[in-house]
Amino acid sequence: MDSSETKTYYQNVVVMRHGDRMDNFDPTWVPTAERPWDPPLTHDGLARAFRTCRTFRTTLPFPIHRVFVSPFLRCVQTASEVVAAVCAVDDNPNAKSSAHVGSIDPSKVKVSIEYGLCEMLSSEAIRPDVAPKDGIFTFDVPQLEAMLPSGTVDRTVEPVYQELPQWEETLMANTSRYEQIIKALADKYPSENLLLVTHGAAVGVSISSFLEDTTVVGSNYCAYSELRRPISCKDESFTAGKFEVLTKSGQTGITFFSNKQLE
Repeated sequence: MDSSETKTYYQNVVVMRHGDRMDNFDPTWVPTAERPWDPPLTHDGLARAFRTCRTFRTTLPFPIHRVFVSPFLRCVQTASEVVAAVCAVDDNPNAKSSAHVGSIDPSKVKVSIEYGLCEMLSSEAIRPDVAPKDGIFTFDVPQLEAMLPSGTVDRTVEPVYQELPQWEETLMANTSRYEQIIKALADKYPSENLLLVTHGAAVGVSISSFLEDTTVVGSNYCAYSELRRPISCKDESFTAGKFEVLTKSGQTGITFFSNKQLE
């Protein structure tokens, strides 16, 4: 196609919650944990993440090109299962987790850690008795990247958020951050379909911020939303339309309703 011609297509963004977190299922984990505010996934959480994303091969009518993930351990572990499921060379129907995947094709997706997708840094989301006493949350990014499937990490990507929010982030600031990071990542890669592995509140924002007059009740572990927007590209510049929410309430683990139902 001539570069002067206008090309139109849809960009797709999937926003997914992490899997089952250890501290909600094992009461003995927190008292002995070095980082009690950063729980790993349970065995079932790993399996749920892998199982959910195996279905992407058949349920999503588009490929995932790029994955962005919150630096919290439960999200990185979820992303690792996601990438293994999406990039598996052989789709083994008996595979229960990434441990059962023989080999992957790392060229299918690229993965990057993004601070803007992190948990709400507030006592509303993280109990004060487990949060760092100084309010400073630290992450060893190279160590987290090493948990992701070999060859899939794109270290050339500059994160949108260079640092974490300050402790006691307000609900309004958190909502604004999640909405902004979804738009910013989509704008940064307008020709690619994205998967954002993040937290329950961000999944809720992906519905309520782009579907007018909507209240989100909650989202299950590994729940996900599907957004899409039209893109017009010409002469290496692009124009993007508004995001459309394709997800229906209860369809992929998210429950929400229209406020108009209350009128």
